[in-house]
Amino acid sequence: MTVAPTLAGYKAVGKIYNALMTGLVLALVTRKSADAAAQFVEGHFRRQHLEKFLPGLKKLGLDGLPDAVACAQYHYFSNALGGVKTEYFAENDRKAWVRYPPPRWIWQGAAICGIPSRVNAGMLHGWHGHNGVSLGNNRLGFVCTGQTVDGSPGLEGYYFDYDREISESERVRFAYDEPTPDYDAAKAPKLDMADWPEERLKKVERAYAMEYVRSLVPTMLALFGPDETRVHLGHAARLIGMQFYDETAALLGAAPGSPRAFADYLGGLAAAQGEHIEIAEEGGAVVLRQTGWRLMDGLDPHPAAFDAWNHLWEGALAVHNRRLKLITTRTNDGIEWKISA
Repeated sequence: MTVAPTLAGYKAVGKIYNALMTGLVLALVTRKSADAAAQFVEGHFRRQHLEKFLPGLKKLGLDGLPDAVACAQYHYFSNALGGVKTEYFAENDRKAWVRYPPPRWIWQGAAICGIPSRVNAGMLHGWHGHNGVSLGNNRLGFVCTGQTVDGSPGLEGYYFDYDREISESERVRFAYDEPTPDYDAAKAPKLDMADWPEERLKKVERAYAMEYVRSLVPTMLALFGPDETRVHLGHAARLIGMQFYDETAALLGAAPGSPRAFADYLGGLAAAQGEHIEIAEEGGAVVLRQTGWRLMDGLDPHPAAFDAWNHLWEGALAVHNRRLKLITTRTNDGIEWKISA
Protein backbone atom coordinates (compact mmCIF):
# COMPACT_ATOMS: atom_id res chain seq x y z
CA MET A 1 0.00 0.00 0.00
CA THR A 2 1.35 3.43 -0.99
CA VAL A 3 0.74 6.33 1.42
CA ALA A 4 -0.41 9.70 0.06
CA PRO A 5 0.33 13.07 1.75
CA THR A 6 -2.46 15.05 3.42
CA LEU A 7 -2.93 18.62 4.66
CA ALA A 8 -3.13 17.28 8.22
CA GLY A 9 0.16 15.47 7.61
CA TYR A 10 1.85 18.70 6.53
CA LYS A 11 0.71 20.31 9.78
CA ALA A 12 1.91 17.36 11.86
CA VAL A 13 5.37 17.42 10.24
CA GLY A 14 5.67 21.14 10.88
CA LYS A 15 4.60 20.67 14.50
CA ILE A 16 7.03 17.89 15.40
CA TYR A 17 10.05 19.40 13.62
CA ASN A 18 9.42 22.83 15.12
CA ALA A 19 9.39 21.13 18.52
CA LEU A 20 12.59 19.22 17.72
CA MET A 21 14.49 22.45 17.09
CA THR A 22 13.20 23.99 20.33
CA GLY A 23 13.89 20.81 22.27
CA LEU A 24 17.44 20.48 20.96
CA VAL A 25 18.33 24.03 22.04
CA LEU A 26 16.89 23.40 25.51
CA ALA A 27 18.76 20.10 25.73
CA LEU A 28 22.02 21.88 24.91
CA VAL A 29 21.31 24.57 27.52
CA THR A 30 20.58 22.04 30.27
CA ARG A 31 22.89 19.14 29.34
CA LYS A 32 25.89 21.00 27.90
CA SER A 33 25.95 24.80 28.46
CA ALA A 34 24.24 28.03 27.46
CA ASP A 35 27.38 29.00 25.56
CA ALA A 36 27.20 25.76 23.55
CA ALA A 37 23.52 26.40 22.82
CA ALA A 38 24.30 29.95 21.67
CA GLN A 39 27.11 28.64 19.46
CA PHE A 40 24.71 26.14 17.94
CA VAL A 41 21.94 28.70 17.32
CA GLU A 42 24.35 31.12 15.65
CA GLY A 43 25.83 28.37 13.47
CA HIS A 44 22.41 27.02 12.57
CA PHE A 45 21.05 30.39 11.46
CA ARG A 46 24.24 31.28 9.60
CA ARG A 47 23.94 28.04 7.63
CA GLN A 48 20.32 28.82 6.79
CA HIS A 49 21.22 32.39 5.87
CA LEU A 50 23.94 31.36 3.44
CA GLU A 51 21.62 28.87 1.75
CA LYS A 52 18.37 30.83 1.68
CA PHE A 53 18.79 34.59 1.96
CA LEU A 54 19.92 35.77 -1.48
CA PRO A 55 17.79 33.26 -3.46
CA GLY A 56 14.83 34.15 -1.22
CA LEU A 57 15.19 37.87 -1.87
CA LYS A 58 15.00 37.21 -5.59
CA LYS A 59 12.13 34.74 -5.32
CA LEU A 60 10.07 37.22 -3.29
CA GLY A 61 10.87 40.03 -5.74
CA LEU A 62 12.65 42.15 -3.12
CA ASP A 63 16.13 42.31 -4.66
CA GLY A 64 15.48 45.70 -6.27
CA LEU A 65 14.56 47.48 -3.02
CA PRO A 66 16.94 49.52 -0.82
CA ASP A 67 18.94 47.07 1.27
CA ALA A 68 17.48 47.92 4.70
CA VAL A 69 13.92 47.74 3.35
CA ALA A 70 14.59 44.54 1.40
CA CYS A 71 16.04 42.79 4.46
CA ALA A 72 13.14 43.73 6.75
CA GLN A 73 10.56 42.74 4.13
CA TYR A 74 12.37 39.45 3.55
CA HIS A 75 11.94 38.48 7.22
CA TYR A 76 8.38 39.79 7.22
CA PHE A 77 7.27 37.75 4.23
CA SER A 78 9.34 34.59 4.60
CA ASN A 79 8.44 34.12 8.26
CA ALA A 80 4.77 34.90 7.71
CA LEU A 81 4.60 32.28 4.94
CA GLY A 82 6.18 29.80 7.35
CA GLY A 83 3.44 30.44 9.90
CA VAL A 84 5.40 32.86 12.11
CA LYS A 85 3.76 36.01 13.49
CA THR A 86 5.71 38.96 12.05
CA GLU A 87 5.36 42.75 11.68
CA TYR A 88 7.10 45.30 9.46
CA PHE A 89 7.50 49.06 9.26
CA ALA A 90 9.84 51.21 7.16
CA GLU A 91 10.77 54.68 8.38
CA ASN A 92 12.73 55.44 5.22
CA ASP A 93 15.04 53.74 2.69
CA ARG A 94 17.82 53.45 5.28
CA LYS A 95 15.84 52.27 8.32
CA ALA A 96 13.27 49.45 8.31
CA TRP A 97 11.84 47.57 11.28
CA VAL A 98 10.93 43.92 11.70
CA ARG A 99 9.21 42.54 14.79
CA TYR A 100 8.32 39.03 15.94
CA PRO A 101 5.57 39.38 18.58
CA PRO A 102 4.57 36.56 20.94
CA PRO A 103 3.88 33.74 20.72
CA ARG A 104 7.38 33.04 19.39
CA TRP A 105 7.30 30.21 16.86
CA ILE A 106 10.77 28.93 17.67
CA TRP A 107 10.40 28.92 21.48
CA GLN A 108 6.89 27.52 21.62
CA GLY A 109 4.82 27.40 24.79
CA ALA A 110 6.56 27.47 28.15
CA ALA A 111 9.90 26.61 26.48
CA ILE A 112 10.62 30.33 26.12
CA CYS A 113 11.25 30.48 29.89
CA GLY A 114 14.33 28.28 29.46
CA ILE A 115 16.07 30.27 26.70
CA PRO A 116 18.92 32.53 27.89
CA SER A 117 19.28 35.94 26.27
CA ARG A 118 22.58 35.11 24.59
CA VAL A 119 21.08 31.97 23.07
CA ASN A 120 18.25 33.93 21.47
CA ALA A 121 20.75 36.55 20.30
CA GLY A 122 22.58 33.80 18.43
CA MET A 123 19.99 33.94 15.65
CA LEU A 124 20.62 37.67 15.20
CA HIS A 125 24.37 37.17 14.96
CA GLY A 126 23.92 34.16 12.69
CA TRP A 127 21.45 35.70 10.24
CA HIS A 128 20.43 39.34 10.69
CA GLY A 129 23.93 40.66 11.22
CA HIS A 130 25.23 38.88 8.13
CA ASN A 131 22.74 40.34 5.64
CA GLY A 132 24.98 43.30 4.79
CA VAL A 133 27.93 40.96 4.23
CA SER A 134 25.94 38.80 1.83
CA LEU A 135 24.64 41.87 -0.01
CA GLY A 136 28.13 43.35 -0.30
CA ASN A 137 26.95 46.37 1.71
CA ASN A 138 29.46 47.05 4.50
CA ARG A 139 27.29 49.91 5.83
CA LEU A 140 24.28 47.73 6.78
CA GLY A 141 23.66 46.47 10.31
CA PHE A 142 20.83 45.31 12.56
CA VAL A 143 19.86 47.08 15.79
CA CYS A 144 17.93 44.92 18.28
CA THR A 145 15.62 46.96 20.49
CA GLY A 146 14.12 44.09 22.49
CA GLN A 147 14.14 40.32 22.98
CA THR A 148 11.08 38.41 24.11
CA VAL A 149 13.21 36.12 26.28
CA ASP A 150 14.23 39.21 28.30
CA GLY A 151 10.59 40.24 28.84
CA SER A 152 10.14 42.57 25.87
CA PRO A 153 6.81 42.23 24.01
CA GLY A 154 8.54 40.74 21.00
CA LEU A 155 11.90 40.22 19.33
CA GLU A 156 12.22 43.53 17.55
CA GLY A 157 14.67 45.81 15.84
CA TYR A 158 15.60 47.49 12.60
CA TYR A 159 17.97 47.26 9.68
CA PHE A 160 19.98 50.44 9.35
CA ASP A 161 22.28 51.72 6.64
CA TYR A 162 24.80 53.83 8.56
CA ASP A 163 26.00 55.60 5.41
CA ARG A 164 29.54 54.64 6.46
CA GLU A 165 31.49 51.41 6.70
CA ILE A 166 30.74 49.61 9.97
CA SER A 167 32.89 47.30 12.07
CA GLU A 168 32.07 43.64 12.66
CA SER A 169 30.89 44.48 16.19
CA GLU A 170 28.31 46.91 14.75
CA ARG A 171 26.65 44.32 12.51
CA VAL A 172 24.37 43.51 15.46
CA ARG A 173 23.88 46.21 18.09
CA PHE A 174 21.53 46.20 21.11
CA ALA A 175 19.65 49.38 22.04
CA TYR A 176 16.79 48.51 24.38
CA ASP A 177 15.89 52.14 25.03
CA GLU A 178 14.67 52.81 21.48
CA PRO A 179 10.86 52.52 21.12
CA THR A 180 9.44 50.36 18.36
CA PRO A 181 6.88 52.07 16.08
CA ASP A 182 3.33 50.73 15.93
CA TYR A 183 2.49 48.21 13.25
CA ASP A 184 -0.29 49.12 10.81
CA ALA A 185 -1.41 46.01 8.94
CA ALA A 186 -3.41 48.11 6.47
CA LYS A 187 -0.25 49.91 5.36
CA ALA A 188 2.04 46.87 5.37
CA PRO A 189 3.13 45.35 2.04
CA LYS A 190 1.27 42.24 0.93
CA LEU A 191 1.93 39.25 -1.28
CA ASP A 192 -0.51 38.29 -4.00
CA MET A 193 -2.29 35.50 -2.12
CA ALA A 194 -3.92 34.26 -5.33
CA ASP A 195 -0.58 32.51 -5.84
CA TRP A 196 -0.76 30.93 -2.36
CA PRO A 197 -3.75 28.54 -2.04
CA GLU A 198 -4.19 26.59 1.22
CA GLU A 199 -2.30 23.47 0.11
CA ARG A 200 0.70 25.51 -1.03
CA LEU A 201 0.73 27.46 2.25
CA LYS A 202 0.61 24.23 4.28
CA LYS A 203 3.49 22.86 2.23
CA VAL A 204 5.47 26.04 2.87
CA GLU A 205 4.86 25.78 6.63
CA ARG A 206 5.97 22.14 6.52
CA ALA A 207 9.07 23.00 4.47
CA TYR A 208 9.89 25.86 6.86
CA ALA A 209 10.13 23.42 9.78
CA MET A 210 11.89 20.77 7.68
CA GLU A 211 14.60 23.26 6.76
CA TYR A 212 15.31 23.75 10.45
CA VAL A 213 16.09 20.03 10.72
CA ARG A 214 18.14 20.06 7.50
CA SER A 215 20.23 22.84 9.05
CA LEU A 216 20.45 21.63 12.63
CA VAL A 217 21.86 18.21 11.73
CA PRO A 218 24.99 19.38 9.85
CA THR A 219 25.44 22.23 12.35
CA MET A 220 25.49 19.78 15.27
CA LEU A 221 27.91 17.49 13.46
CA ALA A 222 30.26 20.34 12.54
CA LEU A 223 30.30 21.90 16.01
CA PHE A 224 30.17 18.92 18.34
CA GLY A 225 30.97 15.81 16.28
CA PRO A 226 28.99 12.60 15.73
CA ASP A 227 29.15 11.24 19.29
CA GLU A 228 27.66 14.34 20.92
CA THR A 229 25.17 14.69 18.07
CA ARG A 230 23.97 11.16 18.74
CA VAL A 231 23.68 11.86 22.47
CA HIS A 232 22.16 15.36 22.59
CA LEU A 233 20.04 15.33 19.43
CA GLY A 234 18.96 11.76 20.15
CA HIS A 235 17.90 12.66 23.69
CA ALA A 236 15.89 15.66 22.48
CA ALA A 237 14.33 13.67 19.65
CA ARG A 238 13.13 10.87 21.92
CA LEU A 239 11.52 13.33 24.33
CA ILE A 240 9.86 15.27 21.49
CA GLY A 241 8.59 12.05 19.90
CA MET A 242 6.95 11.09 23.20
CA GLN A 243 5.69 14.56 24.07
CA PHE A 244 4.15 15.32 20.67
CA TYR A 245 2.83 11.88 19.73
CA ASP A 246 -0.71 12.52 20.97
CA GLU A 247 -1.01 15.84 19.16
CA THR A 248 0.41 14.64 15.84
CA ALA A 249 -1.48 11.33 16.02
CA ALA A 250 -4.73 13.25 16.51
CA LEU A 251 -3.95 15.39 13.45
CA LEU A 252 -3.37 12.27 11.38
CA GLY A 253 -6.38 10.41 12.79
CA ALA A 254 -4.14 7.57 13.96
CA ALA A 255 -5.80 4.66 15.75
CA PRO A 256 -4.34 3.52 19.07
CA GLY A 257 -2.29 0.49 19.98
CA SER A 258 -1.58 -1.81 17.06
CA PRO A 259 1.55 -2.19 14.92
CA ARG A 260 -0.46 -1.31 11.79
CA ALA A 261 -1.83 1.86 13.40
CA PHE A 262 1.70 3.04 14.20
CA ALA A 263 2.84 2.24 10.67
CA ASP A 264 -0.02 4.37 9.36
CA TYR A 265 1.03 7.18 11.71
CA LEU A 266 4.69 7.06 10.72
CA GLY A 267 3.79 6.62 7.06
CA GLY A 268 1.50 9.64 7.18
CA LEU A 269 4.28 11.82 8.55
CA ALA A 270 6.84 10.53 6.06
CA ALA A 271 4.52 10.94 3.08
CA ALA A 272 3.74 14.51 4.14
CA GLN A 273 7.50 15.10 4.30
CA GLY A 274 7.66 14.16 0.61
CA GLU A 275 8.94 10.61 0.99
CA HIS A 276 7.75 7.62 -1.07
CA ILE A 277 6.27 5.14 1.40
CA GLU A 278 5.02 1.55 1.11
CA ILE A 279 3.40 -0.39 3.99
CA ALA A 280 3.03 -4.18 4.03
CA GLU A 281 2.28 -6.91 6.57
CA GLU A 282 4.96 -9.59 6.64
CA GLY A 283 5.41 -12.52 9.01
CA GLY A 284 3.38 -11.12 11.86
CA ALA A 285 5.02 -7.69 11.65
CA VAL A 286 4.13 -4.49 9.81
CA VAL A 287 6.91 -3.18 7.57
CA LEU A 288 7.17 0.38 6.37
CA ARG A 289 9.63 1.01 3.52
CA GLN A 290 10.82 4.45 2.50
CA THR A 291 12.67 5.09 -0.74
CA GLY A 292 15.50 7.58 -0.20
CA TRP A 293 15.59 10.17 2.59
CA ARG A 294 14.30 13.39 1.10
CA LEU A 295 14.66 15.25 4.38
CA MET A 296 18.45 14.99 4.08
CA ASP A 297 18.68 14.82 0.29
CA GLY A 298 22.07 16.08 -0.89
CA LEU A 299 23.58 16.29 2.62
CA ASP A 300 24.64 12.66 3.32
CA PRO A 301 25.11 13.22 7.06
CA HIS A 302 27.07 10.94 9.39
CA PRO A 303 25.14 7.81 10.50
CA ALA A 304 25.00 9.29 14.01
CA ALA A 305 22.58 11.92 12.70
CA PHE A 306 20.23 9.25 11.38
CA ASP A 307 20.36 7.38 14.67
CA ALA A 308 19.54 10.55 16.59
CA TRP A 309 16.69 11.56 14.25
CA ASN A 310 15.18 8.07 14.44
CA HIS A 311 14.73 8.50 18.20
CA LEU A 312 11.73 10.67 17.29
CA TRP A 313 9.85 7.59 16.15
CA GLU A 314 11.13 5.40 18.97
CA GLY A 315 9.79 7.99 21.39
CA ALA A 316 6.47 8.19 19.58
CA LEU A 317 6.11 4.39 19.63
CA ALA A 318 6.76 4.35 23.37
CA VAL A 319 3.55 6.37 23.81
CA HIS A 320 1.56 4.65 21.06
CA ASN A 321 2.23 1.24 22.65
CA ARG A 322 5.26 0.75 24.85
CA ARG A 323 5.08 -3.04 24.40
CA LEU A 324 5.80 -2.84 20.66
CA LYS A 325 9.26 -3.05 19.11
CA LEU A 326 10.68 -0.88 16.33
CA ILE A 327 13.56 -2.31 14.29
CA THR A 328 15.11 0.20 11.90
CA THR A 329 17.36 -0.72 8.98
CA ARG A 330 19.13 1.55 6.50
CA THR A 331 18.86 -0.06 3.06
CA ASN A 332 20.66 0.66 -0.20
CA ASP A 333 17.74 2.74 -1.43
CA GLY A 334 16.17 4.07 1.77
CA ILE A 335 14.88 3.06 5.20
CA GLU A 336 12.91 0.10 6.54
CA TRP A 337 10.99 0.13 9.81
CA LYS A 338 9.59 -3.12 11.19
CA ILE A 339 6.95 -2.82 13.91
CA SER A 340 6.01 -5.92 15.89
CA ALA A 341 4.74 -7.13 19.26
